[in-house]
Amino acid sequence: MVRDLNSSTCCKSPGARTSLKTDSIRWIFAALLFLPLACHAQTAPAAKPAKARVPSSNPDFSGVWFVREYSRTILPKEDPPFQPGVEAFFKARDLENSHADPDVGPDPTQRCIPPGIPRTMLQPFPWEIVQARDRVIMIFEYQGLVRQIFMDGREHPKDMEPTYMGHATGKYQGDTLVVDTVGFNDKTWLDPKGLPHSEALHVVERFRRVDHDTLNVEYTIDDPKSYVKPWTALVVFKLHPEWQIQEYVCAENNRNK
Repeated sequence: MVRDLNSSTCCKSPGARTSLKTDSIRWIFAALLFLPLACHAQTAPAAKPAKARVPSSNPDFSGVWFVREYSRTILPKEDPPFQPGVEAFFKARDLENSHADPDVGPDPTQRCIPPGIPRTMLQPFPWEIVQARDRVIMIFEYQGLVRQIFMDGREHPKDMEPTYMGHATGKYQGDTLVVDTVGFNDKTWLDPKGLPHSEALHVVERFRRVDHDTLNVEYTIDDPKSYVKPWTALVVFKLHPEWQIQEYVCAENNRNK
């Protein structure tokens, strides 16, 4: 049988046949490229939109703070309203402390007893505030002490074992952190000079950041066994962002100065 050269399968020119072959290759190549993308679009999970960070409306007190001017007394001008007999006790303690050997004096911190509140904040050592979701944590370099201020709305326990640092709860009032602390023992001094207190001590602190580098803390001391009425003192602290809390080791009867 003689092949018909005029049939449709053989009638196209070499250029036309090359063009058809090139178009077919292009379609096959495009299909191969598109297939993985189509499969991925069907199987890959949809990307979740990023959650917007909700800014906190609470004031920021975080950072390392240090008392602006160290003083042996929390009161810059006048003595508090002592109960009868307490003033004489305080003056006798102050006289003894000013003449005693540093290793055997009456100051409880010389025996590594925690200074309590507010004195721990008044020591010539830095301390740091860390604000968490349900509490404010204060880390003191002095004696490596830690104080927790509960911000979750809890009340003070009904039957508390007296402690050096007491039990603290807090709340925000505008730009101020208000801290309420009770449950102290009577083994600490209110300041380095030796202001006394009893286990009835109730301390209210009002933290307010007046500018970026300045923190004012107003202390209200209420102790009906030691003072006729509550009294208030203001202490100023300065921010030191370049500082870090260092290790401090203190052991009872430690004589290494």
